[in-house]
Amino acid sequence: MTELDGVFRREWGPTVAAIARWSGDLTVAEDAVQEACADALRSWPRDGVPDNPGGWLLTAARNRARDRLRRETLRPGKELAAVVDDITARTDVSDPHPVRDDELRMMFTCAHPALERVSQLALTLRLVSGLTVAEIARALLHSEAAIGQRITRAKAKIRTANIPLRVPPAALLPERTPHVLSCIYSVFTEGYWSTAGPSAIRDELCDEGVRLAGELAILMPQEREANALAALVLLHDSRRLERMDSTGALVPLEEQDRTRWDAERISRGLSQLRRAAGSTGPYLPQAIIAALHATAPSWEDTDWRAICLAYDRLVTMTDSPVVLVNRALAIGLRDTPEAGLTALEKVAHDPRLSRSNLPATVRADLLRRAGRHGEAIDWYRTALSANGSDPGREFLRRRIAECEELL
Repeated sequence: MTELDGVFRREWGPTVAAIARWSGDLTVAEDAVQEACADALRSWPRDGVPDNPGGWLLTAARNRARDRLRRETLRPGKELAAVVDDITARTDVSDPHPVRDDELRMMFTCAHPALERVSQLALTLRLVSGLTVAEIARALLHSEAAIGQRITRAKAKIRTANIPLRVPPAALLPERTPHVLSCIYSVFTEGYWSTAGPSAIRDELCDEGVRLAGELAILMPQEREANALAALVLLHDSRRLERMDSTGALVPLEEQDRTRWDAERISRGLSQLRRAAGSTGPYLPQAIIAALHATAPSWEDTDWRAICLAYDRLVTMTDSPVVLVNRALAIGLRDTPEAGLTALEKVAHDPRLSRSNLPATVRADLLRRAGRHGEAIDWYRTALSANGSDPGREFLRRRIAECEELL
């Protein structure tokens, strides 16, 4: 079952995007792919996983979608047959549009200006990346109910307003690019630091985030923020294999073996970073921070002064409370833990962080570094109560045990 789950997660986005493009209906596409996955669960354990599982799912989903379109239309039989046959025929027609990747096409499509930004993002992450409503809610710091309602309303608006499921002309792509960048980064982030489940890392989402960022940078070579995002995910991803040990336990950055980081990805990331020079968006300072970590010879030699400067620049571009929390940690490492705690206090009570365990985790870490182990234990326990990842919870328990030994 674990193997099949990985296949479904990997193939979900490409299959939904392809069926939506083929059928012109988001709900039909999502339902058809879900039914195809259910078909696979029944047949694959018995017959074996096919050599091309993505192709199998695409064919099954297309058949399911075709059946539904035939059932639901009110057109007479002959006219219906012509409509369905026309949809089928269009599958093989050469498309001259510059956005060739189906998932990128869907991301640009979901960025329609008639939809609110959060709805755009939630809908894209659900349809294209296959994230659950719970995962999207944690990523966007919203409740599950609110995200579910946004996705439902966005689908309904697309249907009732007859918003076409097509990518805008090439000249209009730049205005939708920020949405696509945000979606790609959210996909990668959920893979790189899974918010729930048995593993801290979801390789298929990391791989997809890196791939999509690279595709977008190629598609829009003049878009420097696309280069900045490509640099950011590559530099982070260079550490992926060292973020867990052989038992699946999390390994913090300061304890990782830097000789085992992926030098090729670091090189590619630095190359993308050079291309991003001059970008005025938020991904460039984040990529600079990642580059400073990737090139530091050791934890002790990390240039925290430069990292804090990059965070200062980032703060001028975004009001994200998550950025301010991470900046507080960097200040604590540059100056003193007490200085970091002072900076943290200015943002820790932001209501947008009410569903995040990040403030409690950072506070606990700074208290531990300050030698205030009793207080650190209390905050680690607070963070533990709000953490949904099994490896993340085990890491917090390890920190609690370390602090208890020092009391």
